[in-house]
Amino acid sequence: MHAENELRGRRRERETLDRLLRDVRAGHSRVLVLRGEAGAGKTALLDYLAGRPSAGRVVRAAGVEPETELAYSALQQLCAPLLEHLDRLPEPQRAALATAFGLSAGQPPEALIVGLAVLGLLAEAASERPLVVVVDDAQWLDRMSEVILTFVARRLDAESVALVLAARPADGQLFTGLPELQVDGLPDADARALLDAVLPGLVDTQVRDRIIAETRGNPLALLELPRELSAAELTFGFGGSSSSLVSRVEKSFGRRIAALPDDTRRLLLTAAVEPVGNVVLLWRALDRLGVGPGAAEPAEAAGLIELGARARFRHPLVRSAAWRAADPADLRAVHQALADVTDADQEPDRHAWHRAHATAGPDADVAAELERSASRALARGGRAAAASFLERAAQLTLDPVARSARTLAAAQARFASGAFAQVGALLAAAELGPLDPMQQATAERLRARVAFAQHTGSAAIPPLLDAAARLTAWDPAAARETYLTAIGAAVNAGRLGGDALPRAVAAATGVPAGDEPAGRLLSGLITWHRDGIAEAAPLLIRAAGAIGEDRDLDLLWLTGMVVNEIWDDAAFLDRTERAISRARAEGTLSLLPTALTFRATALTYAGRFADAAGLLDEAGALAQATGPSPHPATAVILAAHRGRAEPALELIGALTADARAGGAGWLLGVAEYSRAVLHNGLGNYPEALAAARVATEFDDFAVTQWALLEMVEAAARTGEEGLAAQARDRLAARTGAVSTPWARGTQALADALTSGSEQHYRDAVDALAATRLTVQEARARLLYGEWLRRENRRGDARDQLRAAHETLTAIGADGFADRAGRELLATGETVRRRIAGVREELTAQETQIARLAAAGRTNPEIGSALFLSPRTVEWHLRKIFAKLGVTSRRELTAS
Repeated sequence: MHAENELRGRRRERETLDRLLRDVRAGHSRVLVLRGEAGAGKTALLDYLAGRPSAGRVVRAAGVEPETELAYSALQQLCAPLLEHLDRLPEPQRAALATAFGLSAGQPPEALIVGLAVLGLLAEAASERPLVVVVDDAQWLDRMSEVILTFVARRLDAESVALVLAARPADGQLFTGLPELQVDGLPDADARALLDAVLPGLVDTQVRDRIIAETRGNPLALLELPRELSAAELTFGFGGSSSSLVSRVEKSFGRRIAALPDDTRRLLLTAAVEPVGNVVLLWRALDRLGVGPGAAEPAEAAGLIELGARARFRHPLVRSAAWRAADPADLRAVHQALADVTDADQEPDRHAWHRAHATAGPDADVAAELERSASRALARGGRAAAASFLERAAQLTLDPVARSARTLAAAQARFASGAFAQVGALLAAAELGPLDPMQQATAERLRARVAFAQHTGSAAIPPLLDAAARLTAWDPAAARETYLTAIGAAVNAGRLGGDALPRAVAAATGVPAGDEPAGRLLSGLITWHRDGIAEAAPLLIRAAGAIGEDRDLDLLWLTGMVVNEIWDDAAFLDRTERAISRARAEGTLSLLPTALTFRATALTYAGRFADAAGLLDEAGALAQATGPSPHPATAVILAAHRGRAEPALELIGALTADARAGGAGWLLGVAEYSRAVLHNGLGNYPEALAAARVATEFDDFAVTQWALLEMVEAAARTGEEGLAAQARDRLAARTGAVSTPWARGTQALADALTSGSEQHYRDAVDALAATRLTVQEARARLLYGEWLRRENRRGDARDQLRAAHETLTAIGADGFADRAGRELLATGETVRRRIAGVREELTAQETQIARLAAAGRTNPEIGSALFLSPRTVEWHLRKIFAKLGVTSRRELTAS
């Protein structure tokens, strides 16, 4: 395809790419996904971008369909030219990247650390001159390359890096949410001009129009499909085939390949299977197959392939056409030839992969080699690749015991990679062979974990209980952990789970007690359900203490609920902060979104709304990049406390619908509690009372206690004294089980609202002031100030209301702040609106950076904590200094 034809009618696209390069040269980073069907011209646009004089340094890679299961294969192509900068990275990142790429041995690296290392590598390379990173056929990237590049795309900021990816129309979550440029067919005039350049003779205008309509202006289809047809045949268009355009173009390439000499077809097949275009390796393999250099001429003359420094197909559809049309025996022969010429010491995994595909039947040696490759993949963090190796190893294994063991290991690797939908079939295959009791229990537990991962409500409970029962005799600690998960699922099912919780508790009673964190939690939750919080509180306090010292983050989702149930605000804030630090330091991909959202909840109650919102944004970005979704409750709780009715009610409605659809009754409790908070803040007390009634009609762990105080306030304000007293007494049964300032302050406030006792108001303010719960303290002052105003003590009321108004305004609790402002006006005080001062407000991310810098953290340390490059941190700090009117880190502490 000639360059003038490739870019015909692409003015808009060229301007977009030119603007992207200008931004990068100005010191910004830019990300763009070219999205379009095969043949639309995405590769030509990438070539245009890479060839621009202003592009700076360019590195390229492409996804290759046969390589989709080899971990980091595409990422390694991109990073190989940049490894000269590896020594500039912090040691943990350097080690993670070296391990991922097989350059050195080490602990299996977590994806987030590898992602941060790649981000740093790109930033270091771009510090010399702008860097353009080009990835073609991104739909065929291996899973780990896809995850890392998506992460990097979302963290690029001020590194002078352009990351441009070309991909087919969106499939699932592939690079969604990133800036996109849709590459459609050519406009009619350009399509006609391109078609006229390749038509074999005069063709009727109506026929031309039909061809353009059928191809939708796709440049490759316009160039390729008329090639085999005469003018007479073209009179009927392309025959009215119902097959897809891509399929028709691929079949056209297939027919052209079929017409070539045998050796030329074998050359194209070998090039299609050899993924990186290594011409030296290609010719060595062809020599094994008896194919000489002359075989290349017909393929090159047909414009199907270029054999220069690298082998490059005219279009990926040529590769797929050669690959898919191959006779199975020929394909095995090609794989065997490539295995023979691939260095088993330098590239053991690719060698094993070729051997596996060269084998027609069971082969114990090849299966063992694949198993070793799986171990190497796991050591590099490539769980999806390990699963593929193990699956193929199992297929080549004749011994039923070894076959089942390898299939079970493949199922575990698929689960670890997040591919939950593939686990069930693998477990069923594993169970066809003999599994010993421990293996069977492992399979049951894995099936239960999949059920819990895919559906955290009551549907997950039966398989969890079955797995726990099997594990009890073989691994009591694993049984306790599984029973704990079942009870957690029942707690999450809540009011929608029927008798799920008592069934789970009854089943868990038979397992021996354990002193490990999961065992302690299990004992506490069993006691909570059977005997109430008063009996359970000491056990839960002991369990929470043990978890605080444990480095395993798997129990975080339940620990956050426990510390609320025992009214321990210090533990809530401290442990969620430590959990984030550990999850970030270890790069624990599956747990960081959970840690971020639980921390965001703690910060909401601490009145740090901007920080909480920043963490939720980060969790959402990570979820888009990697799959694990952040907990949905936190955003709703934050929105309710912010007090902006329309967005809060929209989120509450969405959470309610999702909770009912997923059988998660606990989230219904959160939704109605949040609705009560919102309406209490807005002064809509009847609506708040109605929501609080729903929230408290079921005893939701760690939610009912929040909702009871909202019910006391709403009932007291609507004159429902009996309801207020009932809610106060229910609350007292919970706060009386522990002795913490949070519990004492909450109960004193409920007592004040129902009795009108000033001493209770004072006790509430004093106790809550001793906590780190800024929102609750401010609300206590607001309620005290309202009571004082009604008692005609305007001067005293002003003191409390002014303090409440200032705090609630500063943190962004708009509903409660407006309510405090109205009360303050009623005392005769002028309420000034907060005026935007000379200083511009910091964004949530800038606030995090400023806080870490003020604490003495270096730019690389801040970058590691927030998954940013040090160069981006420095850029943000310059903006922060300008906004705050300071010139040094030392001055940040006083700002």
